[in-house]
Amino acid sequence: MKHHLPFGSERVAVVAITRHGIAHAGRVVAALPGARLFAPGKFHAEAEAAAPGAATCFSGKTGDQVSALFAAFDGIVCVVSLGAVVRLIAPHLKGKDIDPGVVVLDEGGRFVIPVLSGHIGGANALAARLAEKLGATPVFTTASDSRETLAVDLLGREFGWTIEAPKDNLTRAAAAVVNDAPVAIVQEAGEKHWWTREAPLPANLHLLDSLDDVAPDAFAAVLWISRRDPAMAAAHLDRLAGKLVTYRPPPEGA
Repeated sequence: MKHHLPFGSERVAVVAITRHGIAHAGRVVAALPGARLFAPGKFHAEAEAAAPGAATCFSGKTGDQVSALFAAFDGIVCVVSLGAVVRLIAPHLKGKDIDPGVVVLDEGGRFVIPVLSGHIGGANALAARLAEKLGATPVFTTASDSRETLAVDLLGREFGWTIEAPKDNLTRAAAAVVNDAPVAIVQEAGEKHWWTREAPLPANLHLLDSLDDVAPDAFAAVLWISRRDPAMAAAHLDRLAGKLVTYRPPPEGA
């Protein structure tokens, strides 16, 4: 599967707090040109050697840096134990629509684990990119990634599609997808080749050409990809209330 980062590498901070961790952090910075390494001041020499010209050293506690890192970066890679990262970031969490994508890399460089904002925040995509570049094993725990099915909140993102749906509808649709409930995908516009996983499209996802083909009682959710004015499909939308998630591709030629 192709993993598209929702931000540039220059929006990634890499945090390491031990000598061995800093050495691995240097590999991360090399794999993500533009990323910056953050390390304790006592390891200034090691940090500069690992990431020449891209290292920032801080004084005081690592936890005191988290607020500024959350504000300044969209992705954070921590070469720190998973438990320590959870404790460090916990006081700063606000919501998956706001929090940066946080990824943990073990000091052995063997595993890369998305911890926070896997989908919308890009942590899963960042972990996949690092796994490929570093030869590490990505550990995905989000249901759509671990089961290799559709991520409702990411569909069409790389093509500039925007989502229109109440939060409850998104939640219901995501649950329907991962629980193998029947889901209709009605595509009237936009890029056709959006399914990029090697596995075939899961059997519970049904591709349809028109909302006319959707029997409301037959589907737990309906994903509608269209540029059509909602007023032109008002009758359909009323009968699909509570089940509909709409994706808007950009205008043709944009």
